[in-house]
Amino acid sequence: MALTDLFLGFALNLAIAVLIVRFIYYPVNQSKNFVFTFLAFNTIIYFVMSVLSTSEIGVGVGFGLFAIFSVLRYRTNAMATREMTYLFVLIGLPVINSIMLQQGGWIGLAALNAVIVAVLFVLEREWGFRYSSSKSIRYERLELIRPENHQALLADLRARTGLPVTKVEIGSIDLINDSARVKIYFDEPRQLRRSADDVVVVGDDDD
Repeated sequence: MALTDLFLGFALNLAIAVLIVRFIYYPVNQSKNFVFTFLAFNTIIYFVMSVLSTSEIGVGVGFGLFAIFSVLRYRTNAMATREMTYLFVLIGLPVINSIMLQQGGWIGLAALNAVIVAVLFVLEREWGFRYSSSKSIRYERLELIRPENHQALLADLRARTGLPVTKVEIGSIDLINDSARVKIYFDEPRQLRRSADDVVVVGDDDD
């Protein structure tokens, strides 16, 4: 691969990665925690793939290496599913770009990148989809968890959490402390979307 093509491909790959992270991922998640990780992985994998494609190691070994990278979880904080998905996309992107660049297909390269960006954009804008979230709650009004009071339970949870609760699952019941562990499900507004489930307490906490 010519040095000029190598860096032109890198510029295109990085531009697409920044477009995905800055204008698709970040506006919805409003989190900078993984921006460094996404862009760093994307950059190093592009150059590693470019080197592997011209060496005797072969692309197959490279794919095996990136498969290991794609399932990594940092020991400090577990990555949520959404962030893991973006990481996988930004790992696969330079692999695709480096291979397409080797074949000299600039038109195909641009088309593939455009498709990836378009799909992510549509999914994040929720066109035709509805996202649900859940929260684990410690709830103290045991009289409302009875089956005949299901509607009253939903109404109380909606009023006290401010969330559009659609479903409730009753878990363990602590009769000594008059509380129960329940899990609520709700259609999450865009501005309240989080990357992982939260845990909240409704009622008094005697622990």
